[in-house]
Amino acid sequence: MPGLTIETPGKINLHLRVKQRRSDGYHELESIFLALRFGDTLHFSLCDEPGLRGLRGFTALAPEENIICRALSLFRAETGFSRGLRVELEKRIPLGGGMGGGSSDAASTLLALNELSGAGLSAPRLAELAGKLGSDVPFFLVGGAAWVSGRGELIQPVPSPAGLPVVLVNPGFPSETAGAFRLLDASREASVFSGAEFAPELPPEVLIKALEGHPGGWPFYNDFLPVLSAGAGGVYQRMLSGLKEGGADFCGLSGAGSTCFGVFPNRKLAEKAVKSLTQEWPFVELTFPLAYRVNPVLK
Repeated sequence: MPGLTIETPGKINLHLRVKQRRSDGYHELESIFLALRFGDTLHFSLCDEPGLRGLRGFTALAPEENIICRALSLFRAETGFSRGLRVELEKRIPLGGGMGGGSSDAASTLLALNELSGAGLSAPRLAELAGKLGSDVPFFLVGGAAWVSGRGELIQPVPSPAGLPVVLVNPGFPSETAGAFRLLDASREASVFSGAEFAPELPPEVLIKALEGHPGGWPFYNDFLPVLSAGAGGVYQRMLSGLKEGGADFCGLSGAGSTCFGVFPNRKLAEKAVKSLTQEWPFVELTFPLAYRVNPVLK
């Protein structure tokens, strides 16, 4: 039966500003997303049996909670595609790590189904479907680097720091996104943190322009970092300190945690940092920015 394999990139947030809550319950965001070469792999093949078969490599989630199952259902409703499908996932992106693993898998599922079914949905229509699955999903249809705003559906390509090594460090536990938003909202409402602990707001054009400069001068920040650090027993600060001591020009937290990252000046220094950090943390990975997704269908 026809089949294909797609590499699904992870991402980091070089910058993440969480603004006011909207009437629909979402928060307004301003972020710089950077797709990575490191990610999951999804294998798809058509089969004669109806429905979704041979689903391997997934956590035990009900179909309505599994974003790949939701992507398939949405695509079927849109196109009338009814063939049976087998899916196998090689999972590498840490669960609950702030790297968009589920969103990337969902985007890749839409790309795969569009190819296998011959439906030929346009890029704008695929983006509309992706937005129904989650705020981060549309970005992963394209990858590269982007200024992301709204609730995540507004995507503006920006210069990518291509070629710079990125070291990922995960502490071995997940961070629940909805819980992180609640914690951030509560901390702001209670004025738990002084204004000095939240970085000043900079205009988008200043932040985007900064990408063209040296990472050591990047003015980026993540609004989740102060509140998550306060309740994690120093874990996040230890990861960031280890990256900085290893020679990273810029360090940050991705998404709502729990993965931290460092951007390094060269591969040799990054590899040395990986060797050191691996002695303390269960997940340490060296990767590079993914400029954009060209021909995401590999075979």
